[in-house]
Amino acid sequence: MGKLPKFTVADIKGVQGYPPTPAKEGADDPRARDTVDLDETARMIRQLIADGVDSIATNGTLGEMATLTLDEWKAFAATAWETARSINPDYPLFIGATTLNTRDTLERMRFLHDLGVPGVLLGRPMWSEMTAQGMIRFYRDVAETFPDMNIIVYDNTAAFRGVIPTPVYAALAEIPQVIAVKYAGGAAIGFRYHHDLQAVRGKVRLMLIETIWFLAYSLYPEESPACWSSTVACGPWPVLYLRDAIQSGRLEEARWVSERILWAHEPFLVSQDFTEFARYNTPLEKMRFNAAGYIKAGPSRPPYTFDIVPEKYVEGVREHVRRWQQVIEEVRQRTAARAAS
Repeated sequence: MGKLPKFTVADIKGVQGYPPTPAKEGADDPRARDTVDLDETARMIRQLIADGVDSIATNGTLGEMATLTLDEWKAFAATAWETARSINPDYPLFIGATTLNTRDTLERMRFLHDLGVPGVLLGRPMWSEMTAQGMIRFYRDVAETFPDMNIIVYDNTAAFRGVIPTPVYAALAEIPQVIAVKYAGGAAIGFRYHHDLQAVRGKVRLMLIETIWFLAYSLYPEESPACWSSTVACGPWPVLYLRDAIQSGRLEEARWVSERILWAHEPFLVSQDFTEFARYNTPLEKMRFNAAGYIKAGPSRPPYTFDIVPEKYVEGVREHVRRWQQVIEEVRQRTAARAAS
């Protein structure tokens, strides 16, 4: 790699997928070792790219960054990168490197840098809640250490104990390596998002979740050419249909599929109570991926295992997946009808 990062903010467009870290059977045993299903990892990356997902970011919360051993993370990262690179050396893949402190984060980034990985998905340390000054210093430190690696800032209001303040966004916009943010929360449209967009001045892409992407695009079309989506791991077609409708200017069709995506999410806990959802995030996500069948996500690793999830939330997952598969079929029918017209 050269002295400058590979990608710029202009490269962040369309759908950025957030897949799981596939696990072997028995990965829910606290004594298990070598739990990553590397064959499924490679197949998953190939499938997402083949189906048209524009970029991929790994190892956030549902990617089980908190529960992978260092060796497991290294094996997963190497497999994901080698697979993506074999398909397209310029594919935008960002591998998570979040840890509890700056030095461990830098060690993980060094491993990725040596592999040739162009960028990271990076949350801030969270054992103690960070101050605004601490956040800015953290991202400056890692960017200065690896000036040729891109950074997608990973924000999660539950995991990282609050929002990123607007003045921090203004400072992040001055770090060339920072090109996008996985913007937190399903209720993010409002004054906070408005002020944060003004703070970054187009230098950083603030990506919202697919469920509210169309709403953001309706208000801020120039600033909202991309979304993030974990639901692509249940089958990406409705989200890609939304992308294509937005990009081609078919806004009524984009509105229709956005409403269907929201309908499909109604039974899922995240749409009802985010604070409660955050307690069960990882197992609920892996449950829905497994139920959908697009990816074999496998068991959820301890301590966030399936058996801790109340049955009423499991039932919500089942209904959510049933609805999502219905929307997939509706999208297929509309796509076929449009092609035939």
